[in-house]
Amino acid sequence: MRVYLVIVDESEEARSALRFAARRAAKTGGNVHLLAIVPPQEFNAFAGVQATIEEEARARAETLVTAAAGNLLSESGRMPIISVMSGEGEKVIREYLAEHPEVSALVLGAAKEGSPGPLVTHFAGAQAGQLPCPVFIIPGSLSTDDLDKLS
Repeated sequence: MRVYLVIVDESEEARSALRFAARRAAKTGGNVHLLAIVPPQEFNAFAGVQATIEEEARARAETLVTAAAGNLLSESGRMPIISVMSGEGEKVIREYLAEHPEVSALVLGAAKEGSPGPLVTHFAGAQAGQLPCPVFIIPGSLSTDDLDKLS
């Protein structure tokens, strides 16, 4: 069974990657893993304040990934595997792939304009040859109809 890993955030490119992966999984009898990443906080506050900030960031990520899972379930009829992990994006993804050898492809969305995004830049660059699976990069310029035709 093919398993597609999608990194979920609030961006339009993440929604495009999710749509592509969901449709590919439905057509191939596969599944989708959704991973939301809680980045480390860039400042240190008093311990109680810092803990509250981190807790709120995790709650936002959990809400986001749960909503994405609901959309995927209603569209494809299949419930994805949901994970929320804390840390630097690239490192978290590598750890996830190492812990989940069943993942067949990492699906990332590229921004429509400007830089494609830090994850696309990282995983499509010099690090691409070191991954245990292919990387699908979904261009931000594709319409919903284009995505549906491709998947």
